[in-house]
Amino acid sequence: MTKEVLVGIVLQFFAKPSVAAIEITAEGVAVGDTLRIKGTTTDFEQTVESMEIDRQPVQNVGAGTSVGIKVKDRVRVHDKVFKLMV
Repeated sequence: MTKEVLVGIVLQFFAKPSVAAIEITAEGVAVGDTLRIKGTTTDFEQTVESMEIDRQPVQNVGAGTSVGIKVKDRVRVHDKVFKLMV
């Protein structure tokens, strides 16, 4: 059974590179993790393929960090970000 853990919230969305700026509030997120982004009109899952902090690639981030994550679909400010745990 898959468990969802709230790990962050979307701060901003950049349409051209299709990147979400996400504030990580709990747990940690690493490249390879599966995230679910959910909001009023948003709901999709995807594997984290790349993350950046100040245009520098990172492999993992902890709580209290703002990170840019490439997303496959549009997200909106205040959408919730969950990490899927098996």
